[in-house]
Amino acid sequence: MIRIVTRKRLALLEADTHAAFERARQANEAANTAAARHAQELSEATDRAERAEAATEEASVLLNRAARELAAEQEQLRLMSLELRRAQAELEQGPVEGDRLTVLLHYGEPYSVYRSREDAYADTAAHGVRAGAVWEPCGERPASVFMWRCEAFVYDAASNGFRRAFPPASVPVRGAA
Repeated sequence: MIRIVTRKRLALLEADTHAAFERARQANEAANTAAARHAQELSEATDRAERAEAATEEASVLLNRAARELAAEQEQLRLMSLELRRAQAELEQGPVEGDRLTVLLHYGEPYSVYRSREDAYADTAAHGVRAGAVWEPCGERPASVFMWRCEAFVYDAASNGFRRAFPPASVPVRGAA
């Protein structure tokens, strides 16, 4: 078949071709714009996911640390509860003949009471007395001349109270018979 192409037909075909090229160019620009937008959205979503993962990891570390601290505190609370029950039982029992206490004196004034002399010495170490300090006997000097002094007391059931373990030597008063 032979087809005769006229100028008019050629101009129409050329116009159709240009229109098709223009539609293709517009479609290509729209596709590129959509691809760029999707790439940007994907990048933002990936960034959010990475930040969320980092935050989750940080929260996990904090949660693990808090869980360890909680476990340690619960253990300490359990030990304190046991100590409290033991002390309550001891308190209900009351003192027994011969029980000893040590009173720590600071310049002659009672500072605190301890179960043992070693506990009192440990407390004075926290207040500046070196740990290996040699504690000398006080003799008859007044307690007020010593920065720290320990006095032992023993429970006396007859008097229902504690008395000094080492009472001071009695000195006759002048003029007394």
